[in-house]
Amino acid sequence: MTADPGEGPHMRQLLGAYVLDALPDAQARAVARHLLSCDRCAADYAAVAEAAALLPLLSEEDLWE
Repeated sequence: MTADPGEGPHMRQLLGAYVLDALPDAQARAVARHLLSCDRCAADYAAVAEAAALLPLLSEEDLWE
């Protein structure tokens, strides 16, 4: 993986949709390839995936608070 987060385009804006499996196949493959070579986006992916995994634990009342 690259240690320099400043190189090349990043996929941060697509990570939420990627985690929820809501991207078209070609775009999902591009994100997956990028995550293999970018430490920064891989770390962001882990954080987004963790947050998404917690969503089912929320109740409707939680959303109104």
